[in-house]
Amino acid sequence: MFKQYILPGIVAAGLIFGTAAPGVGAQNSKPAQTAKHKGQAKQTRPAKKSKTTGGSVKAQNTAGGIRLTADAAVLIDAETGQLLFDKQADKKRPPASTTKIMTTILALEYGNVADIVTVSDKAGRVGQASIYLDPGERLTLGNLIEGAMIKSGNDACVAIAEHIAGSEEMFVKMMNAKAKTLGAYNTHFTNTNGLPNSNHFSTAYDLALMARYGMRLPRFAEITRTKEAEIEFVEPQSALPVRNTNKLLWMYEFADGVKTGTTNAAGKCLVSSATKNGRQLIAVVLNSPGRFTDSMKLLEYGFNHFQPVKLGAAGDEAAKFPVLDGAATEVPAIMGEAVEFLAAPGDLEKVERKVVWSRPHTAPVRAGESLGEIQFWLKGKMLGQAPLYSGHAIKRKGLFNRFVSDAKLILP
Repeated sequence: MFKQYILPGIVAAGLIFGTAAPGVGAQNSKPAQTAKHKGQAKQTRPAKKSKTTGGSVKAQNTAGGIRLTADAAVLIDAETGQLLFDKQADKKRPPASTTKIMTTILALEYGNVADIVTVSDKAGRVGQASIYLDPGERLTLGNLIEGAMIKSGNDACVAIAEHIAGSEEMFVKMMNAKAKTLGAYNTHFTNTNGLPNSNHFSTAYDLALMARYGMRLPRFAEITRTKEAEIEFVEPQSALPVRNTNKLLWMYEFADGVKTGTTNAAGKCLVSSATKNGRQLIAVVLNSPGRFTDSMKLLEYGFNHFQPVKLGAAGDEAAKFPVLDGAATEVPAIMGEAVEFLAAPGDLEKVERKVVWSRPHTAPVRAGESLGEIQFWLKGKMLGQAPLYSGHAIKRKGLFNRFVSDAKLILP
């Protein structure tokens, strides 16, 4: 725990250690299928189109100077998690199929994509958006994940859950626990696919946190940027061509994920990501009639309005640590790692720094000893922090020298 030895102050030009230039759908009836047996020539299932329904179109509104149709929206930096745009980001709303972001995260972390999954009666009965699973069919977990994320198959999600946790109910408990570990405190799941339930909700910010985490998993990132794929069934042998529901992958050249969601209650939703000049941003729009346009606006705003700024580098001297009863009265406090943030015009001069010491100021001080941390704040929010270490050792004064120092404090 850090003690409250805090030295606030505005970051002046001399204290900024350099800058860096930027560089789910309506009801579908399952098509009749002929029996398929192992060893037959592979059949191709026709891709099915499904109607989608969305929230009623409402008047556009603005926040942060950006005109959006979304009821709630957020934009964050994928690397640091820095919040760049916030419009009702903590408002609880139905997340629809963006729920499948969490389902996929757990499937990849707790499952083996090569595992063969047998479709249960329950999974085969799931309606609405689906990959048309029938009870008894067999396919790999990896193909189920692609069916869930690319085609938005609700039935695939149930099959995934039952394979990983034994039941959908147990898997949902895992989803809620994982949400809390990611800081998604305003999220509660009751199912794996986002089908409407009054107690199934999330927020734009929480969904951004989940997407940020998911995009760090290579397989997750690969699946969510896939435009078209083919779901392979092991038994009976067949294949289902699927096309990603995220049209942003075609509309915006920098887009590389992640998931759409649509129900009457949720409206049209999109969690998206894009990478440009080495920077990746994550945008979320909920109940957004113009979700693809809204998302492009947010992403372009982030890329064009914010530039990376280095507040400090590893090895920089950030402060002086006062030392009592030492051979010297202070020692340089050295940053242990770099701190960067994305700055909007005018932000840099408003950044505040706080130094929080974690040890008493008495000598001796060892070289490289942990002294505390430096924090950088902007508008009441911490941009980042770095540990501070002593630049060199400070020996404790001898008894006589301490006596002399004490005497100077006492005698007139």
